[in-house]
Amino acid sequence: MTNTTTRKHQLLTQELRASLPALYSQENVADPVARVKFFSPYSNWTWYALEFDGDDTFFGLVEGFESELGYFSLSELDTLVVNIGVPVPGVERDVHWTPRPLSEIRGK
Repeated sequence: MTNTTTRKHQLLTQELRASLPALYSQENVADPVARVKFFSPYSNWTWYALEFDGDDTFFGLVEGFESELGYFSLSELDTLVVNIGVPVPGVERDVHWTPRPLSEIRGK
């Protein structure tokens, strides 16, 4: 099940897919840019995408219980649902996000 029928926008547009660097391509970049931000409006979890495999896997900063770099998947983000009387998407894309360096996100 995907949430595309209940979400007002796509989690990842073709334009955003094309803008994301390939996985592992930013390994030697001192301050990579987070091009996409996902968040849960129902918790303190946020995912910043730095790289993408073109299919399902991102590498980026994940902020939740801890703040760490790691892998996360588009399909998992898309299928997270919160039930607040009716099921709603548990993750959204920040449609107003402006890409910015990782150091700026971390406040360093």
